Amino acid sequence: MRIPIELAETLAAVIDEGTLDAAARRLHVTPSAVSQRVKALEEQLGRVVLVRSKPARATEAGAAIVRLARQLALLEHDALASLGAGEGEDAVVSVPLAVNADSLATWFLEPLARLAVRHPVVFELHRDDQDFTAGLLESGTAMGAVTSRAEPVAGCRVSPLGTMRYAAVATPDYAARLLAGGVTREALAVAPLVDFDRRDDLQSQWLAAQGVDPAAPPRSYVPASNDFATAIKLGLGWGLLPGFQSDAELADGRLIALGGPPIEVPLYWQQWNLRSPLLDAIADEIVSEGRRVLAV
Repeated sequence: MRIPIELAETLAAVIDEGTLDAAARRLHVTPSAVSQRVKALEEQLGRVVLVRSKPARATEAGAAIVRLARQLALLEHDALASLGAGEGEDAVVSVPLAVNADSLATWFLEPLARLAVRHPVVFELHRDDQDFTAGLLESGTAMGAVTSRAEPVAGCRVSPLGTMRYAAVATPDYAARLLAGGVTREALAVAPLVDFDRRDDLQSQWLAAQGVDPAAPPRSYVPASNDFATAIKLGLGWGLLPGFQSDAELADGRLIALGGPPIEVPLYWQQWNLRSPLLDAIADEIVSEGRRVLAV
Protein backbone atom coordinates (compact mmCIF):
# COMPACT_ATOMS: atom_id res chain seq x y z
CA MET A 1 0.00 0.00 0.00
CA ARG A 2 1.21 3.50 -0.85
CA ILE A 3 -0.07 6.62 0.91
CA PRO A 4 -0.61 9.47 -1.58
CA ILE A 5 1.35 12.46 -0.31
CA GLU A 6 -1.35 14.91 -1.38
CA LEU A 7 -3.88 13.14 0.81
CA ALA A 8 -1.52 13.06 3.81
CA GLU A 9 -0.77 16.77 3.40
CA THR A 10 -4.49 17.52 3.21
CA LEU A 11 -5.15 15.71 6.48
CA ALA A 12 -2.28 17.57 8.15
CA ALA A 13 -3.72 20.87 6.92
CA VAL A 14 -7.12 20.02 8.41
CA ILE A 15 -5.52 19.22 11.78
CA ASP A 16 -3.41 22.39 11.66
CA GLU A 17 -6.29 24.66 10.71
CA GLY A 18 -9.00 22.97 12.77
CA THR A 19 -11.72 22.83 10.11
CA LEU A 20 -12.17 21.62 6.54
CA ASP A 21 -13.09 25.15 5.41
CA ALA A 22 -9.89 26.65 6.85
CA ALA A 23 -7.80 23.86 5.34
CA ALA A 24 -9.45 24.50 1.97
CA ARG A 25 -8.43 28.17 2.10
CA ARG A 26 -4.85 27.21 2.95
CA LEU A 27 -4.69 24.64 0.13
CA HIS A 28 -6.53 26.87 -2.38
CA VAL A 29 -9.19 24.25 -3.07
CA THR A 30 -12.85 23.91 -2.18
CA PRO A 31 -14.06 22.46 1.14
CA SER A 32 -15.71 19.71 -0.91
CA ALA A 33 -12.32 18.78 -2.39
CA VAL A 34 -10.79 18.60 1.09
CA SER A 35 -13.62 16.37 2.28
CA GLN A 36 -13.21 14.12 -0.75
CA ARG A 37 -9.47 13.78 -0.16
CA VAL A 38 -9.97 12.82 3.48
CA LYS A 39 -12.65 10.31 2.48
CA ALA A 40 -10.35 8.85 -0.21
CA LEU A 41 -7.58 8.50 2.37
CA GLU A 42 -9.91 6.71 4.78
CA GLU A 43 -11.15 4.38 2.04
CA GLN A 44 -7.60 3.56 0.98
CA LEU A 45 -6.47 2.85 4.56
CA GLY A 46 -9.69 1.19 5.62
CA ARG A 47 -9.63 3.31 8.78
CA VAL A 48 -11.14 6.56 10.05
CA VAL A 49 -8.42 9.22 10.22
CA LEU A 50 -10.41 12.30 11.22
CA VAL A 51 -12.88 13.12 13.98
CA ARG A 52 -15.02 15.86 12.46
CA SER A 53 -15.35 17.90 15.63
CA LYS A 54 -14.58 21.58 16.24
CA PRO A 55 -11.65 21.71 16.09
CA ALA A 56 -11.10 18.61 14.00
CA ARG A 57 -8.99 15.88 15.63
CA ALA A 58 -6.93 13.07 14.21
CA THR A 59 -7.66 9.52 15.23
CA GLU A 60 -4.75 7.28 16.22
CA ALA A 61 -4.45 6.22 12.57
CA GLY A 62 -4.76 9.83 11.45
CA ALA A 63 -1.97 10.91 13.83
CA ALA A 64 0.39 8.49 12.09
CA ILE A 65 -0.51 10.06 8.72
CA VAL A 66 -0.01 13.58 10.10
CA ARG A 67 3.46 12.58 11.37
CA LEU A 68 4.28 11.23 7.92
CA ALA A 69 3.18 14.46 6.25
CA ARG A 70 5.26 16.59 8.61
CA GLN A 71 8.32 14.38 8.22
CA LEU A 72 8.09 14.49 4.44
CA ALA A 73 7.73 18.28 4.48
CA LEU A 74 10.84 18.57 6.65
CA LEU A 75 12.86 16.19 4.48
CA GLU A 76 11.78 18.05 1.34
CA HIS A 77 12.92 21.31 2.91
CA ASP A 78 16.31 19.81 3.80
CA ALA A 79 16.75 18.41 0.29
CA LEU A 80 15.94 21.74 -1.36
CA ALA A 81 18.25 23.56 1.04
CA SER A 82 21.11 21.18 0.24
CA LEU A 83 20.54 21.84 -3.47
CA GLY A 84 20.41 25.59 -2.96
CA ALA A 85 16.93 25.54 -4.46
CA GLY A 86 13.77 27.28 -3.34
CA GLU A 87 13.46 30.90 -2.36
CA GLY A 88 10.81 33.19 -0.96
CA GLU A 89 7.73 32.15 0.99
CA ASP A 90 7.73 28.59 -0.32
CA ALA A 91 11.24 28.03 1.05
CA VAL A 92 10.14 28.76 4.63
CA VAL A 93 9.19 25.69 6.64
CA SER A 94 6.91 25.77 9.69
CA VAL A 95 8.09 23.61 12.59
CA PRO A 96 5.60 22.81 15.38
CA LEU A 97 7.12 22.55 18.85
CA ALA A 98 5.65 21.92 22.30
CA VAL A 99 6.89 23.70 25.41
CA ASN A 100 5.87 24.20 29.02
CA ALA A 101 4.63 27.64 29.99
CA ASP A 102 7.49 28.60 32.33
CA SER A 103 10.17 27.74 29.76
CA LEU A 104 8.26 29.67 27.12
CA ALA A 105 8.03 32.70 29.39
CA THR A 106 11.70 32.69 30.38
CA TRP A 107 14.33 31.11 28.11
CA PHE A 108 12.83 29.22 25.17
CA LEU A 109 12.29 32.04 22.67
CA GLU A 110 15.91 33.22 22.47
CA PRO A 111 17.25 30.10 20.73
CA LEU A 112 14.32 30.20 18.30
CA ALA A 113 15.13 33.81 17.43
CA ARG A 114 18.74 32.86 16.69
CA LEU A 115 17.57 30.01 14.48
CA ALA A 116 15.23 32.28 12.52
CA VAL A 117 18.20 34.48 11.59
CA ARG A 118 20.13 31.57 10.10
CA HIS A 119 17.38 29.39 8.64
CA PRO A 120 14.18 30.00 6.63
CA VAL A 121 11.97 28.71 9.42
CA VAL A 122 8.94 29.78 11.42
CA PHE A 123 7.56 28.08 14.50
CA GLU A 124 4.14 27.00 15.69
CA LEU A 125 4.38 26.71 19.46
CA HIS A 126 2.02 24.58 21.50
CA ARG A 127 2.02 25.45 25.20
CA ASP A 128 1.13 22.80 27.76
CA ASP A 129 2.24 21.52 31.15
CA GLN A 130 5.62 19.79 30.99
CA ASP A 131 3.94 16.55 32.06
CA PHE A 132 1.73 16.61 28.96
CA THR A 133 3.89 18.00 26.13
CA ALA A 134 5.20 14.53 25.26
CA GLY A 135 1.68 13.61 24.21
CA LEU A 136 1.89 16.21 21.45
CA LEU A 137 4.88 14.32 20.03
CA GLU A 138 2.92 11.07 20.10
CA SER A 139 -0.02 12.63 18.27
CA GLY A 140 2.18 14.17 15.56
CA THR A 141 1.18 17.69 16.62
CA ALA A 142 4.78 18.62 17.47
CA MET A 143 8.16 17.60 16.07
CA GLY A 144 10.00 18.44 19.29
CA ALA A 145 9.04 19.15 22.88
CA VAL A 146 10.34 20.37 26.22
CA THR A 147 9.02 17.76 28.61
CA SER A 148 9.48 16.28 32.07
CA ARG A 149 9.41 12.80 30.53
CA ALA A 150 12.82 11.16 30.52
CA GLU A 151 11.76 8.01 28.68
CA PRO A 152 11.75 8.53 24.92
CA VAL A 153 8.43 8.69 23.16
CA ALA A 154 8.25 5.99 20.48
CA GLY A 155 10.23 7.18 17.47
CA CYS A 156 11.93 10.01 19.38
CA ARG A 157 15.28 10.70 20.98
CA VAL A 158 15.95 12.50 24.26
CA SER A 159 18.50 15.02 25.53
CA PRO A 160 18.54 16.29 29.15
CA LEU A 161 18.21 20.06 29.48
CA GLY A 162 18.59 20.68 33.20
CA THR A 163 16.34 21.31 36.16
CA MET A 164 13.84 24.10 36.67
CA ARG A 165 13.89 24.91 40.37
CA TYR A 166 10.82 26.45 42.01
CA ALA A 167 10.64 28.23 45.38
CA ALA A 168 7.50 29.11 47.36
CA VAL A 169 7.24 32.90 47.62
CA ALA A 170 4.83 35.65 48.67
CA THR A 171 4.89 39.39 49.18
CA PRO A 172 5.89 40.74 52.60
CA ASP A 173 2.44 42.32 52.97
CA TYR A 174 0.72 39.00 52.20
CA ALA A 175 2.91 37.24 54.77
CA ALA A 176 2.21 39.92 57.38
CA ARG A 177 -1.55 39.58 56.86
CA LEU A 178 -1.98 35.84 56.41
CA LEU A 179 1.16 34.21 57.80
CA ALA A 180 1.81 36.53 60.72
CA GLY A 181 2.26 33.64 63.12
CA GLY A 182 4.72 31.92 60.79
CA VAL A 183 4.54 29.48 57.90
CA THR A 184 2.74 26.84 59.93
CA ARG A 185 0.56 23.96 58.79
CA GLU A 186 -2.47 25.69 60.28
CA ALA A 187 -1.78 28.95 58.45
CA LEU A 188 -1.03 27.24 55.13
CA ALA A 189 -4.30 25.31 55.31
CA VAL A 190 -6.28 28.56 55.01
CA ALA A 191 -3.88 30.95 53.23
CA PRO A 192 -4.96 31.61 49.60
CA LEU A 193 -2.58 30.40 46.91
CA VAL A 194 -2.26 30.80 43.14
CA ASP A 195 -2.34 27.84 40.74
CA PHE A 196 -1.60 28.07 37.03
CA ASP A 197 -4.57 25.86 36.16
CA ARG A 198 -6.28 22.76 37.50
CA ARG A 199 -3.49 20.52 36.20
CA ASP A 200 -0.79 22.51 37.98
CA ASP A 201 0.32 20.43 40.96
CA LEU A 202 3.47 22.29 42.03
CA GLN A 203 1.76 24.13 44.88
CA SER A 204 0.07 20.88 45.92
CA GLN A 205 3.43 19.06 45.95
CA TRP A 206 4.93 21.77 48.16
CA LEU A 207 1.97 21.72 50.56
CA ALA A 208 2.12 17.95 50.84
CA ALA A 209 5.83 18.20 51.71
CA GLN A 210 4.86 20.57 54.55
CA GLY A 211 2.29 18.08 55.84
CA VAL A 212 -0.69 20.13 54.64
CA ASP A 213 -3.71 18.73 52.81
CA PRO A 214 -3.27 20.17 49.27
CA ALA A 215 -7.05 20.43 48.84
CA ALA A 216 -7.52 22.62 51.91
CA PRO A 217 -6.43 26.15 50.91
CA PRO A 218 -8.52 28.45 48.69
CA ARG A 219 -6.88 29.20 45.37
CA SER A 220 -6.97 31.46 42.35
CA TYR A 221 -6.24 30.16 38.84
CA VAL A 222 -4.12 32.36 36.57
CA PRO A 223 -3.26 30.39 33.38
CA ALA A 224 -0.39 32.46 31.95
CA SER A 225 3.16 32.40 33.31
CA ASN A 226 3.80 36.14 33.40
CA ASP A 227 0.34 36.85 34.78
CA PHE A 228 0.75 34.02 37.31
CA ALA A 229 3.94 35.68 38.57
CA THR A 230 2.24 39.08 38.59
CA ALA A 231 -0.65 37.71 40.66
CA ILE A 232 1.80 36.53 43.32
CA LYS A 233 3.70 39.82 43.24
CA LEU A 234 0.41 41.69 43.74
CA GLY A 235 -0.43 39.60 46.79
CA LEU A 236 -3.29 37.57 45.33
CA GLY A 237 -1.78 34.49 46.95
CA TRP A 238 1.47 32.64 47.48
CA GLY A 239 2.88 30.35 44.83
CA LEU A 240 5.97 28.68 43.41
CA LEU A 241 8.08 30.63 40.94
CA PRO A 242 11.24 29.62 39.09
CA GLY A 243 14.36 31.60 39.90
CA PHE A 244 14.10 33.39 36.55
CA GLN A 245 10.96 35.14 37.80
CA SER A 246 11.71 35.62 41.50
CA ASP A 247 15.44 36.10 42.15
CA ALA A 248 15.46 39.88 41.67
CA GLU A 249 12.36 40.40 43.81
CA LEU A 250 13.74 38.15 46.55
CA ALA A 251 17.02 40.09 46.52
CA ASP A 252 15.38 43.48 46.93
CA GLY A 253 12.70 42.35 49.38
CA ARG A 254 9.65 42.65 47.13
CA LEU A 255 9.12 38.92 47.66
CA ILE A 256 10.04 36.66 50.55
CA ALA A 257 10.70 32.92 50.52
CA LEU A 258 8.30 30.79 52.55
CA GLY A 259 10.95 28.14 53.19
CA GLY A 260 10.75 24.43 52.67
CA PRO A 261 12.71 22.53 50.04
CA PRO A 262 12.37 23.78 46.46
CA ILE A 263 10.42 21.78 43.94
CA GLU A 264 12.78 20.58 41.22
CA VAL A 265 11.46 19.66 37.79
CA PRO A 266 14.00 17.98 35.46
CA LEU A 267 13.36 18.93 31.84
CA TYR A 268 14.26 17.09 28.66
CA TRP A 269 14.24 17.84 24.97
CA GLN A 270 12.57 15.14 22.90
CA GLN A 271 12.35 15.23 19.12
CA TRP A 272 11.47 12.90 16.31
CA ASN A 273 14.31 10.51 15.57
CA LEU A 274 14.58 11.84 12.04
CA ARG A 275 17.93 12.77 10.55
CA SER A 276 17.25 16.32 9.46
CA PRO A 277 19.84 19.12 9.41
CA LEU A 278 17.14 21.66 10.32
CA LEU A 279 15.69 19.63 13.18
CA ASP A 280 19.20 18.91 14.46
CA ALA A 281 20.03 22.63 14.34
CA ILE A 282 16.88 23.37 16.33
CA ALA A 283 17.84 20.74 18.90
CA ASP A 284 21.40 22.06 19.21
CA GLU A 285 20.22 25.61 19.95
CA ILE A 286 17.51 24.61 22.41
CA VAL A 287 19.62 22.06 24.28
CA SER A 288 22.58 24.47 24.52
CA GLU A 289 20.36 27.25 25.86
CA GLY A 290 18.58 24.98 28.30
CA ARG A 291 21.85 23.68 29.70
CA ARG A 292 23.14 27.24 29.99
CA VAL A 293 20.23 28.64 31.99
CA LEU A 294 18.77 25.69 33.89
CA ALA A 295 20.19 24.22 37.07
CA VAL A 296 22.46 21.22 36.61
